[in-house]
Amino acid sequence: MTPGVGSTERVLRLLDLFTESRPEWTAEDMIAALGYSRPTLYRYVKALKDMGFLTTNGPHGLTLGPRVVEMDFLMRKSDRLLNAGGPAIRHLARVHPCTALLVRWYGNKLLCVAAEVSATNPKSSYPRGRPMPLARGAISRAILAHLPRKQMLEKITENFDDLCALGLGDTREAIAETLRVMRKGGALVARGEVTPGVIGVAAPVFDASRAPVAVLCMTIDREEIDEPGINRVSQEVWATAARLTDTLTEDRAEGDEPGESTVQ
Repeated sequence: MTPGVGSTERVLRLLDLFTESRPEWTAEDMIAALGYSRPTLYRYVKALKDMGFLTTNGPHGLTLGPRVVEMDFLMRKSDRLLNAGGPAIRHLARVHPCTALLVRWYGNKLLCVAAEVSATNPKSSYPRGRPMPLARGAISRAILAHLPRKQMLEKITENFDDLCALGLGDTREAIAETLRVMRKGGALVARGEVTPGVIGVAAPVFDASRAPVAVLCMTIDREEIDEPGINRVSQEVWATAARLTDTLTEDRAEGDEPGESTVQ
């Protein structure tokens, strides 16, 4: 057990074990993964089951429980970004056949929280709730390029090997300079880095302190768009993200009740 870690964090680490690649765990595997004693592990599991965060799956398996679905419902009702971002991605989906994404950033992950598909045969689609790594693609760069320098360097260090492999530089400072130059160009564009044959065009959404908190992105089949089209799309993504930023900061300043805003 990690010294200095409180019981609340230890309980949350149980929930953090569940991933898309491993959605089911046994108590024995949890003990092996986290190093908790058996009585401690069983106490935490019982508390999480009683609250609906975990449920039994078969004689030994544990999976996430119905309380997670309830909390997702509440998030959809209350989240300002989702309320204002829905009209934004619907607008982008009308600009060009694509998958338009609203992506939230937290920790070292990017998480799709809403998507709108207008392409007939989309090559890429990130469903709500699927995380993306903070190292590849236009969405990643839209966050990294707009971080304050200290925070940018920290994230570069955490993802150094992946960023080097993309040719962004061979030192932290070189990568930071590449991102700084990218930031001046408006929307960020990546070609085939996440899904082969797909162009991603992304722009950050800022909070009131001008820190990036989310990203608007369009993913487009490269066979369906030319360079002038990419330029037009880039301008629209950037303008839509700016309007979404304005909506969020105005709502926060005025203390408005959550409700769907029009961002078009």
